[in-house]
Amino acid sequence: MTGISTHVLDTSLGRPAEGVPVELALHTEGGWQVLGTTATDSDGRATGLPPVQAGSVVRLVFDTAAYYGRTTEDPPFFPEVAVVFTVAPAQHHYHVPLLLNPFGYSVYRGS
Repeated sequence: MTGISTHVLDTSLGRPAEGVPVELALHTEGGWQVLGTTATDSDGRATGLPPVQAGSVVRLVFDTAAYYGRTTEDPPFFPEVAVVFTVAPAQHHYHVPLLLNPFGYSVYRGS
């Protein structure tokens, strides 16, 4: 089993993005199966996501509309960010950070 972790940084404010809902889903023959949900803490980190099988295709969905709904009156340009990746065999952990701002985002495989 492979652990998945993530955190969200609001680069427009220069601080962690607290309260961003995060969903982890597994791709199956029938579509996406939600494995777990959580929200980022005061440090922007999402904890408690379940481990996944090596070789799986998984998706992290960040509900950025919920986050921006608390911080601004303007509707977000990106109401959600979906990150799909493959969990390689022999990997024990993946960390997938999201750098977020009102009109763009970036993700990468962290350490």
